[in-house]
Amino acid sequence: MSRGGRRIHAALSLLAAGALVLTGCSEGGSKNGTNDKKDQENAQRQQTTIEFGDAAASTGPAPDVPGAKPGGTISVLARDSYAHLDPAQIYVQDEMAVSQLLHRGLTGYKATSDDGSKHVLVGDLATDAGTTSDGGKTWKFTLKDGIKFADGSPITATDVRHTFERLFAPFINQGPSYVQQWLADTSGATYRKLLEGGPYKGKHLPDSVLETPDSKTVVFHFKNPHPDLPYALAMAGYSVVSQKADTREKYDRAPMVTGPYKIQSFKSGKSMVLVKNTNWDPKTDPLRHQYVDRFNITFNVQYEQSTKALLADNGTDRTAVSFSNQVDAGNLSKVLRDPNMKSRTVSGFQPYVGQVNINMSHPELKDKKIREAIAHALPVTPFVRAYGGTEAMEVAGGILSPTVSGYDPNFDPFGKKKKPAGDPAKAKKLLEEAGKVGMKLTFGYINIPEGQQYSTAMAAGLEKAGFDVQRQEIPAETFYDEVSKLDNEFDIFHTAWGADWPSASTVIPPLYDGRVIAEGAQNYSQVNDPHVNSEIDRINKITDPAKAAAEWEKLDKYLLTEVVNVVPTAYYKQVQIAGSKIGGLVYDDVINGVDPRRLYVK
Repeated sequence: MSRGGRRIHAALSLLAAGALVLTGCSEGGSKNGTNDKKDQENAQRQQTTIEFGDAAASTGPAPDVPGAKPGGTISVLARDSYAHLDPAQIYVQDEMAVSQLLHRGLTGYKATSDDGSKHVLVGDLATDAGTTSDGGKTWKFTLKDGIKFADGSPITATDVRHTFERLFAPFINQGPSYVQQWLADTSGATYRKLLEGGPYKGKHLPDSVLETPDSKTVVFHFKNPHPDLPYALAMAGYSVVSQKADTREKYDRAPMVTGPYKIQSFKSGKSMVLVKNTNWDPKTDPLRHQYVDRFNITFNVQYEQSTKALLADNGTDRTAVSFSNQVDAGNLSKVLRDPNMKSRTVSGFQPYVGQVNINMSHPELKDKKIREAIAHALPVTPFVRAYGGTEAMEVAGGILSPTVSGYDPNFDPFGKKKKPAGDPAKAKKLLEEAGKVGMKLTFGYINIPEGQQYSTAMAAGLEKAGFDVQRQEIPAETFYDEVSKLDNEFDIFHTAWGADWPSASTVIPPLYDGRVIAEGAQNYSQVNDPHVNSEIDRINKITDPAKAAAEWEKLDKYLLTEVVNVVPTAYYKQVQIAGSKIGGLVYDDVINGVDPRRLYVK
């Protein structure tokens, strides 16, 4: 998943996870951060397996939040507006955060501690996390009684079938594709052939693939075992859509929701108001609460603005929070060192790895020497500093996060951990060998203060090596829509991706499988390497998690040494603050930020 002008994380897996260790980097190397012990403990915690809960654990209501009381309005300060509200199109952090209040799926993550650190995977709309008797080839789910859409209509197996069948329609091109590929038993975008055009012309998936024998039963049939299905189904992208209310492309602006809140108004780029969904029944929901009467969301509030407002703690800002905005770089040290801010501050590791994509669909960038020149010239210090330096990020070596099995802390193919400012001399030599000194590069950057800051300094570093860099801004709201267009004009651009659960199978295939190159897909660099494609198929068949992790790491190294289609920049951490009258504030390890489901007004 991508992260806000960045894509993002939704789930954790059966597979053992590695650990994110946050250390310093803004001064030229990797130095230990100020919270090393806490960071190490946090990292160890994230290696814990999230188990499946039974029917009892899947029964609502959700456990009470200590001290919580109903009523009041919470103001939400947001940098980016929502480009997508159709759950099938949601794969970006900001949208995934608000979806916690709006959408429900067959499964979900139930917090089992009041600090957001412990979870169990349970049935959300389903009575449990699913049952399988053949190792994951067949999965059965039974819907709960009393579950409804916001218009009061019951949620049935017909709606669930429709939810998955519409994923094959061509206009659904921004969300996850794991389940579609598993149903079609194929890699890449060819899964759409299983139900071309989706269900809108009266065709349906055969019962041998997706079976709904009655109004409450849903059975998935796969040709190969997929034991991670319950984790995939917990993603926002697989939340249930009403067959009756489906307006196809228009659904993206006005979805029929299932969660505790519904959309009263939405003005793109300006504001959104959420009010209580009176047809949501807490007895059916083990995950969410409905303490607050109303959420008033304001868009286009930059990190510095939201940080200053929340620090001042005046008026409505006392009952304000941000679901995704982090503390800005200029105030980060102040917030972390002020003891009076401790009760209003939450932080945690994120699964994201930042990377500069090299657009391999552009003819001149097919020359490996030019790509290597970009990789060695590119300074990553400006990126890390833009978001707060040593307390916010660690310089990245490979494309696998330390939260993912297979991570190798010693892998640093471009020497960024030792020389985060880049190596322009080495890069210039490569560019001279390629005969391309003075080559023009179009650098697409997200138009936010941080993007303006890091892109300017990165461009200067590339120019030292002999490139002619032209920076081009991209609106934050539609950043990922723009860079995922096949014919986009950008030679290089920065994105961030987080594993959907701690396995490299949720990183390398979606980002680097050449067969997934398609309009709106996540192979941003448009790399199509036969060895990478074949290795993805081979490793995906390895059933031993440890062996698979080792093979994914080998493929990580191949991509960065033999292909060179991306340049890793940083591993992420998030620090957020809230107004003094916000209750229930925790950083949730699965949501990767503030958990909006448990908030209340003190």
